[in-house]
Amino acid sequence: MKRAILALTATACLGLAAAPAVAQQLTGAGATFPNPIYTKWFDTYNKKTGVQINYQSIGSGGGIRQYTEGTVDFGATDGPMTTEQMTAVQGKVLHVPTVLGAVVLTYNLPALGAAQLKLDGPLVADIFMGRVAKWNDRRIAALNPGVSLPNLDLLVTHRSDGSGTSFIFTDYLSKVSAEWKEKIGNANSVNWPAGLGAKGNEGVTQQVKQTEGAIGYV
Repeated sequence: MKRAILALTATACLGLAAAPAVAQQLTGAGATFPNPIYTKWFDTYNKKTGVQINYQSIGSGGGIRQYTEGTVDFGATDGPMTTEQMTAVQGKVLHVPTVLGAVVLTYNLPALGAAQLKLDGPLVADIFMGRVAKWNDRRIAALNPGVSLPNLDLLVTHRSDGSGTSFIFTDYLSKVSAEWKEKIGNANSVNWPAGLGAKGNEGVTQQVKQTEGAIGYV
């Protein structure tokens, strides 16, 4: 499984609620993207302070929902909460940037060997609109001269849950494709015109890993 040369900046944010100073346990939920580093941070913090932090990696949409409902002490989202979402929360919402990373394309094409594909923005938009059926499509070939592309079905994979990663990716697609912006737009959850959905970055990664010809974003 390889990553295409397309990188988008992603910032995971924590929405914080005031907690009692004597609290020995905190709960949080949200973005799957920062979960690996959160796990390490919270374990280290627990060893130093005795405070247990339980975090559910359920996606940015789920984190915003649970934070709004008051069932967690903090929520994490790759896409900042909107004014409307913040208004729905009882009390003040504070966004704290915690992690900087990249949203990238990932694909499964063993036939390429060590070769890496180059894809431009408009082509990526058309791929995720379901307009590119084969990996040896002439537009992919034009951007990758000298690369032997397989005559293999191209299978799009996207997030099925509300996701800050999707927000970032669709925001990018809206900037490189006027049609994408008009017809689909950018949000944590959109009506994907093509492909199969998977839950969490972990789900997208697994779907691409086990399906030859698949492409997704994480």
